[in-house]
Amino acid sequence: MYTTLKTALINELAEIKKAGLYKNERVIESEQGAEIIVKGKKALNFCANNYLGLSGASWLREAAIRALKERGYGMSSVRFICGTQDIHKELERKVSNFLGMEDTILYAACFDANGGVFEAFMDQECAIITDALNHASIIDGIRLSKAARYIYKHGDMADLAEVLSKPEVRNAKYRMIVTDGVFSMDGDIAKLPDICALAEQFNCLLMVDDSHASGFMGKTGRGTHEHHNVMGRVDIITTTFGKALGGASGGCISGPKEVIEFYRQKSRPYLFSNTLPPVVVGATIAVLDHISETTFLRDKLETNTQYFRQKMTDAGFDIRPGVHPIVPIMFGQFDNDALLATSMADKLLEEGIYVIGFSFPVVPKGKSRIRVQISAGHEMRHLDKAIAAFTKIGKELKVI
Repeated sequence: MYTTLKTALINELAEIKKAGLYKNERVIESEQGAEIIVKGKKALNFCANNYLGLSGASWLREAAIRALKERGYGMSSVRFICGTQDIHKELERKVSNFLGMEDTILYAACFDANGGVFEAFMDQECAIITDALNHASIIDGIRLSKAARYIYKHGDMADLAEVLSKPEVRNAKYRMIVTDGVFSMDGDIAKLPDICALAEQFNCLLMVDDSHASGFMGKTGRGTHEHHNVMGRVDIITTTFGKALGGASGGCISGPKEVIEFYRQKSRPYLFSNTLPPVVVGATIAVLDHISETTFLRDKLETNTQYFRQKMTDAGFDIRPGVHPIVPIMFGQFDNDALLATSMADKLLEEGIYVIGFSFPVVPKGKSRIRVQISAGHEMRHLDKAIAAFTKIGKELKVI
């Protein structure tokens, strides 16, 4: 049987390469940061989720080393057997305080958190109403539950209201609206004030995945609920520690204490997965302490983002408007947009700018892009070098 499968896979991989959709993994030969080494050469990294520039921070490295020395490398257990340390409970308390929620439960990743957030209590009598562009982990998590799934058009509040008005939705035992706080491919922010109002009108729970917002969105970095001034109106937040909050791994669900306690009893990814390693826990505690004391990094990120967006717009690039440090540079208006995005990314690497072209199936057909991600780790000279390189290659490829 494998001979048959092998032939089919070889042919399909060849078609993926021919269409310009093949995803090569570049190898980084240094720590993560604004400046990295690829193939022995320095490059500026503009495609990491390292929003606050903390992945390579020396003080964070020291915090991780302390945790490693004091609490060891791993726990070799799940939480309820012998996998809970004092620092795990401390991190849960600090995440809860930071997000403005009652309690928090830790997971190995936010993908696992989203895999366990629905199936614990959303059964066949329940309804989940989800944005069409929600992250793959939310889609998979919903599939693991037995609840009925209803999809509303991306960011379309009229369509969401129409779905919520359906008798089968209104009569469901529990109803949950689910949305990304920030949508990772476009950098657009969910319309939380409108969604909160609809959730309250139709008596629904509201869950937000804030992975691309925790730590820097909002005036003190609490997330999209702070950005939109709706703290206290979102029932459940899932998020990651693997982006702005240190960039390693780990995730969580935060919400009402009874909900979190129920997850501890029923959530399969929590009950059957090893405890989050002490080194990640200790470092994440240090991150939360740091960003709770000062907004310097999120303020710098905001300034960097505004500068880059304005300069790239002035240069003539087609950029999705917004305020988020995800800056999509679009190629869908050109023929062979996938090949063009990939070619531009390759040429930019030759100029010392590390970016990646995104195309189908990661994004819809005809909407290929280079997703630039700005960091507080970038200095103004880094931004200017990137803008100059984009402009040079953009003119060479007749993009601008």
